Amino acid sequence: MQNHLARKIGLKVAYYRKLRGYTQQQLAQKIDVSLSYMGKIECGALIKCASLPILLTIAKYIKPSIKEVIL
Repeated sequence: MQNHLARKIGLKVAYYRKLRGYTQQQLAQKIDVSLSYMGKIECGALIKCASLPILLTIAKYIKPSIKEVIL
């Protein structure tokens, strides 16, 4: 279940990042994480390690609504 949620969140991060015109590298730089870390968030591999502050910072740049993220 947790892996499914991690994957779902990662896919949404990738979708909204692309929608806003950011590359993984650009968004990683804006939120001060490595490109590798950003990629792992998007593929759902790091949701256990991706802290709420990191996810909130990502949301600041990709600007999804809460509804869009959780549904």
